[in-house]
Amino acid sequence: MSNAATDLNTRALAAQILVQVLPLNRQNLHPRSLSDLLPAVAEKDKDQGLLQELCFGVCRWYTRLDKVATPFIRQPFKSRDADLHALLLLGLYQMLYLRVPDHAAISETVEACRQLNKPWAVKVLNGMLRQAQRNKSNLENTLPDNLAISTAHPKWLVDALTSAWPAQAEKILQANNEPGPMCLRVNRLHGSRDAYLARLNEKQIKARAGEFADSAVYLQQPLDVLELPGFSEGHVSVQDEAAQLSALLLAPQPGDRILDACAAPGGKTGHILELQPALSELVALDVDNTRLQRVQENLTRLQLRATLVHSDLQQYNAGAGLFDRILLDAPCSATGVIRRHPDIKWLRKRADIRQLAETQLRLLNVAFNLLKPGGSLLYATCSALPQENNRVVQLFLAHEPLAHEIKIDADWGQDAGIGRQLFANEKAHDGFYYAHLMREAQGH
Repeated sequence: MSNAATDLNTRALAAQILVQVLPLNRQNLHPRSLSDLLPAVAEKDKDQGLLQELCFGVCRWYTRLDKVATPFIRQPFKSRDADLHALLLLGLYQMLYLRVPDHAAISETVEACRQLNKPWAVKVLNGMLRQAQRNKSNLENTLPDNLAISTAHPKWLVDALTSAWPAQAEKILQANNEPGPMCLRVNRLHGSRDAYLARLNEKQIKARAGEFADSAVYLQQPLDVLELPGFSEGHVSVQDEAAQLSALLLAPQPGDRILDACAAPGGKTGHILELQPALSELVALDVDNTRLQRVQENLTRLQLRATLVHSDLQQYNAGAGLFDRILLDAPCSATGVIRRHPDIKWLRKRADIRQLAETQLRLLNVAFNLLKPGGSLLYATCSALPQENNRVVQLFLAHEPLAHEIKIDADWGQDAGIGRQLFANEKAHDGFYYAHLMREAQGH
């Protein structure tokens, strides 16, 4: 990042971010996520909304934009000029997907060349964008007619989803490109969902009840959390409806000792305590100490308490005894939440899925051994890929004689053989997978 980041216009900042995320630069062997990069840069840009829109939009439509750009690139960009490649994509994104007037999109994007200390590129980039402007109505008509290009997903992921869910794949891919709605979780320790909907109505904030989680509320339009009545007092949190199902499925009971095994950032931890404040203990464990601090911040706002432990689950010493219930929200590809994190398309690689599945199986074995006889474990991911979901649980059950599945009887998602799978829904929940397991009462 330039030391003069405060002087850069929004397009120049966006280009610097995208170079670190997208496969534009062959030398970028360790791409970073937008959620890692944006917060630090957004503080320096007065137009944070546009900066996020540009970065999210180019990541969302990267392959389409790159195909559109190809005829205008006479010589491939050198690695050191990947920021110019990013600027070209930013200019095209504005012209094709935003309501920014073409002349403004072009002039601001071209000006970014000077700000990135590449004045020699002004004429080149201006020429490419002007040529694209003249051909604007036909730019996307000549693109190859295949799912990877039409939905702007990497081919390996299209193939994986098509193989796993042939009837639903196209719908899943399309939903991934629609920004997800803002969903709230009403803290029922402070009143019912109907009562909170009435409070929103008084503030003229349009909202509707969720369909599956009895604490879920969808806002018609996203807004700043501080505009939500009672947010600072812990009356409501932001959490997707599919994620809210985890605490409901876990069904915490008075006196239970519960482990939230990969707890950060703490949404599910808070929900468990809201549902059952009379637990003997809730241990919230996470390997990332910075993210564990967010769990504490969330609990403080909710005025709830848990035992926070900074540890890898595999090194965790459950000296105080075993658990009645365990939630294992396992690290995964996050292919069920691409619409909220479009950079996932380009940060994940085919080889990652096998490695993640091996980690998930290992964590599932460790977590299960922390269960009391008769206790239950809820395995969850925000992945849409069976390799990380029912296949992991299937492998586990095949080698663990003390474990058996508790069938999830629900009217959401679909039966995945073992567990249930939800797909991202344009106007509702994200993609999620759940499997519920029990440890036999005899022996442990």
